[in-house]
Amino acid sequence: MNAKILVVDDDNEIRELLDEYLTKSGYQVLTVKDGVELKTQLQFGYPDLILLDVMLPGDDGFTICQQVRRSSDVPIIMLTAVSDDTDQIIGLEIGADDYIAKPFSPRHLIARIKAVLRRSQLSNERSIDSLPKAIVFGEWRLDTLAHKITHLKDHQQHDLSGSDFNLLMLFLSRPNEVLDRDTISHATRGREALPLERGIDVQLSRLRQRLGDSGKYPNYIKTMRGNGYILSVPVSYEL
Repeated sequence: MNAKILVVDDDNEIRELLDEYLTKSGYQVLTVKDGVELKTQLQFGYPDLILLDVMLPGDDGFTICQQVRRSSDVPIIMLTAVSDDTDQIIGLEIGADDYIAKPFSPRHLIARIKAVLRRSQLSNERSIDSLPKAIVFGEWRLDTLAHKITHLKDHQQHDLSGSDFNLLMLFLSRPNEVLDRDTISHATRGREALPLERGIDVQLSRLRQRLGDSGKYPNYIKTMRGNGYILSVPVSYEL
């Protein structure tokens, strides 16, 4: 069955254009103009991907993204202002999977959609039986089913978004190995890193904060200048 995409944009012309182009590209398309209509639509089930504009009447895209993330890991691509890096950074910090700046070419949009859906599908197809029940690394324990990390000493807990879980699993599956930006981008976005892209830095920073890592002297994920990043703590598995 073709993937179902839900477009959230208050511009009627943009909704019609996206509906037409995405339908021609083989997707099932639903469109809504704001957060109220989105909530109504989600009562009938979640799509395979949400295209979410930042600038909306009522609740903006950031607020809606946070609301959706409380109940679902459905992939979200934020549609942001072309020159506003802040929008892109905030979107990734609150759990969006990717972003694309307006105006965008239809081919560019389709490429981003395919990449995010591919990454999401690979994540969903990962057999639960093939994963350990939990992974202990340093002073943290990851519940691989609940996507939750728990500190072993003070029992502090954090829920992880889909992209954050994939990023952490990448490091946990390859401890003490230097991972470059393209490897990280493929794992979290399904595509190579773009030149000067800040999204990877934002996501790494967010994961480090979850782990209580100092930005200057991180204990878990260390930066290898010019090469990439490395998880530098012992890792063990609970089967």
